[in-house]
Amino acid sequence: MTGMPVNTGPGRLLVALYGVFALAAGARAAVQIATKYHEAPLAYVLSAFAAAVYILLTVALARGARRTALAACSIELAGVLIVGTLSVMDPAAFPHATVWSGYGSGYGFIPLVLPVIGLYWIFHTRKAE
Repeated sequence: MTGMPVNTGPGRLLVALYGVFALAAGARAAVQIATKYHEAPLAYVLSAFAAAVYILLTVALARGARRTALAACSIELAGVLIVGTLSVMDPAAFPHATVWSGYGSGYGFIPLVLPVIGLYWIFHTRKAE
């Protein structure tokens, strides 16, 4: 364990990536909810939830709030695994894609890979106990 702050070095890249995903998912969800919520409310609410998680992760990582980042990253990974699996097993339940549908396939699977990298970084930078 290196004991370095979570928001230094490669952690800055994570902050930037989560910031971009927060903006992209948030803007997409806002437009979808405002213009066609009735078509797929579950998908659009899940995308808004994903955006909220990305915002939380961006702020937590930027501020070095390790526990908050750990919780949010774990929620993100659980969300992408659960929604990804459900969307593959029952595509009819998700007539419109969410950020996490198909394990984030619409975003190049980055939503699946990013929390794994984030969790690795959070654990890698913690102080030896």
